[in-house]
Amino acid sequence: MKTTTRVAVIGGGVVGCSVLYHLTKLGWSDVMLIERSELTSGSTWHAAGGFHTLNGDTNMAALQGYTIRLYKELEAITGMSCGLHHVGGITLADNRERFDMLVAERAKHRYMGLETEIVGPEEIAKIAPITNLDGIVGGLYDPLDGHLDPSGTTHAYARAAKMRGATIETHCKVIATTQRPDGTWDVVTEKGTVHAEHVVNAGGLWAREVGAMAGVYFPLHPMEHQYIVTDDLPEIYERDTEHPHVMDPAGESYLRQEGRGLCIGFYEQPCRPWAVDGTPWNFGHELLPDNLDKIEDSIAFAYRRFPILERAGVKTVIHGPFTFAPDGNPLVGPVPGMRNYWSACAVMAGFSQGGGVGLMLAQWMIEGETERDTFAMDCARFGNWTTPGFTRPKVIENYQKRFSISYPNEELPAARPFRTTPMYDVFDKMGAVWGAQYGLEVVNYFATGDEPRFETPSFRRSNAFEATAREVMAVREAVGINEVQNFGKYLVTGAGARAWLSRIMAGRIPQPGRLSLTPMLSPKGRLIGDFTVSCLAEDRFQLTASYGAQAYHTRWFDQHADSGVTVENISDRLTGFQIAGPKAREVLAACTRTDISDMAFMDVRQMTVGMADCTVQRVSYTGDLGFEIYCDPMAQRALWSVLWEEGQKHGMKPFGMRAMMSLRLDKFFGSWLNEFSPDYTAAETGLDRFISFKKNTDFIGRKAAEHERETGAARSLCAFEVDAEDADVVAYEPIWLDGKVQGFCTSGGYSHYAGKSVALGFVPSDRAQEGLDVEIEIMGQMRPARLITTPLFDADGARMRG
Repeated sequence: MKTTTRVAVIGGGVVGCSVLYHLTKLGWSDVMLIERSELTSGSTWHAAGGFHTLNGDTNMAALQGYTIRLYKELEAITGMSCGLHHVGGITLADNRERFDMLVAERAKHRYMGLETEIVGPEEIAKIAPITNLDGIVGGLYDPLDGHLDPSGTTHAYARAAKMRGATIETHCKVIATTQRPDGTWDVVTEKGTVHAEHVVNAGGLWAREVGAMAGVYFPLHPMEHQYIVTDDLPEIYERDTEHPHVMDPAGESYLRQEGRGLCIGFYEQPCRPWAVDGTPWNFGHELLPDNLDKIEDSIAFAYRRFPILERAGVKTVIHGPFTFAPDGNPLVGPVPGMRNYWSACAVMAGFSQGGGVGLMLAQWMIEGETERDTFAMDCARFGNWTTPGFTRPKVIENYQKRFSISYPNEELPAARPFRTTPMYDVFDKMGAVWGAQYGLEVVNYFATGDEPRFETPSFRRSNAFEATAREVMAVREAVGINEVQNFGKYLVTGAGARAWLSRIMAGRIPQPGRLSLTPMLSPKGRLIGDFTVSCLAEDRFQLTASYGAQAYHTRWFDQHADSGVTVENISDRLTGFQIAGPKAREVLAACTRTDISDMAFMDVRQMTVGMADCTVQRVSYTGDLGFEIYCDPMAQRALWSVLWEEGQKHGMKPFGMRAMMSLRLDKFFGSWLNEFSPDYTAAETGLDRFISFKKNTDFIGRKAAEHERETGAARSLCAFEVDAEDADVVAYEPIWLDGKVQGFCTSGGYSHYAGKSVALGFVPSDRAQEGLDVEIEIMGQMRPARLITTPLFDADGARMRG
């Protein structure tokens, strides 16, 4: 057995073999896979082997499309068969809401190059004739859907990797992973120790145990999953062509042809987590005992949807565990807080996603970044606050909702509330309707009077519409107050702090008492953060950014650490409020003895507000006159009391995130992971106006940003006024120009201040001019829209800056 390798991949399922193959494809041949048993041991061997492109996250859908197209490449390289069956597939909709979701997904696919189509009951009857169409509104047809041979595909990945120099060691259990001082790893196995520069945890069902060897907790859990293979059915084997897949979300089932019969699997409500306290090491090619009682209701529904099943004998029952993360997406990438330790875990849909996972991880490791935004599967999307007690109920919830409608405004209740601020009970008594961000309870809006304390999930304007309008107008006409806990906050100190920040951030680093806005770029010029940098002293800076990107940003800071500079994540050690609106200055002035009459826009000062020592910043994401007021969490209730008491004299109202997202549209402000993400560059989004090309620093991404400044961006982020009905833009709706799709939306909503539907999105730069007429496809309807360049509120910035 080899004793040294550049990369040690632990786990020989489809994901581990894909990672190994893609590392070799991108040029690293000194790579090794270590498997405790045979390849495919674990979830891979008993998988149903289906693949599809449909995914609520656009980048995940694109990676699934890559995975499916990869299989023919593997067959050509290796001469092995993956057992491909490109039979196409239909996802059924039995009500208008589910059909709306499919229509919205079809619209996204237009600019992704995925050739899906909406079909009606008559077409479904021709494509999938065994389907009982009672109550069916329509469906989404995807010609790429199909299934394959799990074992053959995994071995094809393995052979392709070995053909390019990779080594595979089977029957070699890993018993320890120990990091050396230089960041490399000793992977201790039953056959000896392998010294590796990088370790990849592709342990599948054993990912928790492999992670624990390195002191890492992965938020994932195995779930029992069951599918049935029927005896031969003449309606199936007498067909001229293979029967396509049919996904029936109402019945929580997927169905396809298997040989001369059918295979049908279920995501049943009375589901069961497996191996709660750890996966046994001796588990491998076993199955779990049949448990048809658990899927009794699902089978009864399937008999009604597919009557042919009622007279079909059962040939085989496959009951085995699969691993899920709390949101159902994989856990991939460099593990925050670790050096040279990588995750490729919780890939539940291995044959839909495994190729994309392998490609992204290989790019990340070899090139330093991926070609597209991978945050939806980045293991950094969960922080170190996750626990098994949180993970298990979220995984159960995700399993139960596997085929449910996914609404853009939906808040899922499992494992909540978990993390709360000192204001939770106060806001709850005021009628807060709660959302969750990065595990934290955040107010979406406040219900008053007889309004329900629940926002109805919808693709259209919800029952939060009136409450949101009320809060928006309170800000614009008087003063609103909103908690600022849900900002990511970092303290950067040390003699080299300014120089380090100037290298890490593309923008200008402010002088003491001032703040600046700056993008943070990857080496390829991609956006990996948009930050507010506040200079508290020459050697002391506070950064604020997205709360949900804490682990993502901290990992980047750690990877680019300098001696003499300390970076602390203080997101939960600093809290407070923002107050915004024309009366904001009067409220703050009455609550502090510090003279703020000369406090200019973008100033930052230390002052006592009431009894609390605070850092106060003259800035607001609402685009209005406003202040961010930060304090110790222990003083937050006292700070609230003084601001709220004074605020009542000026018409103060609390506001939540629904109002915040409406207010920011008035000024065309972008938001993280919508307008600003690693999919886009500073020039494309307009953030290049905050880049300091004059500073004498070779900041990360400078060369790429300078090149784009010289050549110009091919597309530009613009704002549009939309002639909408009862549904506004959410994200990824196609923008039609000259009769074809030439752009897409990044986010949107309703401006309650202006009384207009607004969308932000990309169009070709040479067409991005005031008054450009386009159409935006919303819920299957082509809605006229016009490009606008003048903000809907405070166009000259007089109130915000005055």
